[in-house]
Amino acid sequence: MNYKIKSRIWIETNNNVLLGEGRVHLLKAIQKTGSLSKAAKSLNISYKKAWTLLNSVNKSAKKPVTINSIGGKGGGGAQLTQYGEALVNAFDEINKNCWAFLDEQLEKINQL
Repeated sequence: MNYKIKSRIWIETNNNVLLGEGRVHLLKAIQKTGSLSKAAKSLNISYKKAWTLLNSVNKSAKKPVTINSIGGKGGGGAQLTQYGEALVNAFDEINKNCWAFLDEQLEKINQL
């Protein structure tokens, strides 16, 4: 029998979530699409939910995570700041290292 280990990580500050898997997916979608609206559509979530998640990240972060431009003739937009990109990269690395560690620990069970 081959066991699997399941886990999710998130980073909190003062009981507010800074980053988690969902928020990182949203930030990556913003980076890819250049728009919060398009990012929300690509993730199949409402604009309101996406805005709430992004607002929560920005309020919990040390620095702004996105730069937003208000809609107009050409429409608005959003892009990650350098700090936002660094947060996403750091979270991805932490998550990858966490999974590697958990897989290593699971071997203790699989070997029994």
